[in-house]
Amino acid sequence: MAELAEFRLSAGETAPDFALPDTEGKVHRLSDVHEPLFLAVFWCNHCPYVQAWESRMIDLGRRYGGKGVAIFLINANDTKAYPADDLASMRTRAHEKGYPFPYLRDESQEVARAYGALVTPHALLFDRERRLLFQGRIDDSHDHPERVRHRYLEKALDQALAGSKVEPSELPVLGCTIKWKA
Repeated sequence: MAELAEFRLSAGETAPDFALPDTEGKVHRLSDVHEPLFLAVFWCNHCPYVQAWESRMIDLGRRYGGKGVAIFLINANDTKAYPADDLASMRTRAHEKGYPFPYLRDESQEVARAYGALVTPHALLFDRERRLLFQGRIDDSHDHPERVRHRYLEKALDQALAGSKVEPSELPVLGCTIKWKA
């Protein structure tokens, strides 16, 4: 487990471009996103933090996907060290769990490095001009959904959709460190 708060991108900085395949082979590009908000969440299959937050992330995807929020999960983990994060396993998981958003594979890890991904999950929310509004964790209780008092990502989405300032703009992320290639 890691709780980290030293980010590469700061509020107001622009989202790095990307072109990544989803679990069905379709390539998604930032330039193709036309929704007012863009949410990138660095994700994987094996991390217990991701697994604990998974149903809440799926719920957010279902509720906000049709409200002008483009949501992408991005897996950059080294699949030699973590075979459960390979593309075939990603495809199986996305289908079994009914992901309402594309699940992208960052094989080169260049996108994760450009975004400064630290852990899985690590959420980054951008506005229409693709400026960073928020980065942090999904809520305040990964392992006990019944104890959640602060829904950080949901609050950030609501503030951004309302045209309000997103506060706080940063919160420490908590999860499994990105598994970088040697």
